[in-house]
Amino acid sequence: MTTRSGHRGRHLASSPFKPEPEQVVEVYDLDDRVCHQRYGLGRVVGKETAAVTVDFGNRTVRIVSPFLNLEKL
Repeated sequence: MTTRSGHRGRHLASSPFKPEPEQVVEVYDLDDRVCHQRYGLGRVVGKETAAVTVDFGNRTVRIVSPFLNLEKL
């Protein structure tokens, strides 16, 4: 459960509900081959703290974390 600020409250040990799993954010390196649902196949050409730049051949796109539509090949 998240609050309006997006902060998740801490899970109480006595709670009968399981805690929500932590979101896993994929890590990309330069020259990784990737596939994007909208842009197709590409290669990582730039890397920042919370974004990657991907060359898809006909365009270069900066994709921000959590990289929802991006998959490492």
